[in-house]
Amino acid sequence: MDRLLMFIATGAYSGYLPKAPGTWGSAVGVLIWLLLNRLGTIPYISVIGTLFVIGIFSAGAAEKIVDRPDPGIVVIDEIVGLLIALSLAPAHPAAVFAGFCLFRFFDIWKPFPVNWIDCHLHGGLGIMLDDVVAGLYALLVLELGLWLIRML
Repeated sequence: MDRLLMFIATGAYSGYLPKAPGTWGSAVGVLIWLLLNRLGTIPYISVIGTLFVIGIFSAGAAEKIVDRPDPGIVVIDEIVGLLIALSLAPAHPAAVFAGFCLFRFFDIWKPFPVNWIDCHLHGGLGIMLDDVVAGLYALLVLELGLWLIRML
């Protein structure tokens, strides 16, 4: 069971890739988005919700397995956050790239309340929730940018 939990929590082991596991996890999120982006709104949101719940349990278990709080190898949170950031994005490479960059920006910068969640909520829920909020910030900025481009 530990292997399955670690497989999920580490984004199919992408969290073990060198240098920037969060960026690798976000890249896995893009690959998943490519598979899901044509599902329609209800199924897409259902997948995100399911991954969020599974992520809470697998990320919390991964903390215990590696005996470290919020270990860097856990990237299921980046996958869910990226899926949120791209949830309304058109299937255009520039929009996907912008959403990816915006999500990484907000995930690293951690503006309020992302930083508060990161510091005050622990366990699987804390691991997941800060990236959900970073994904929401990226979604809002991406949609604002796309709206402005359409207005030009």
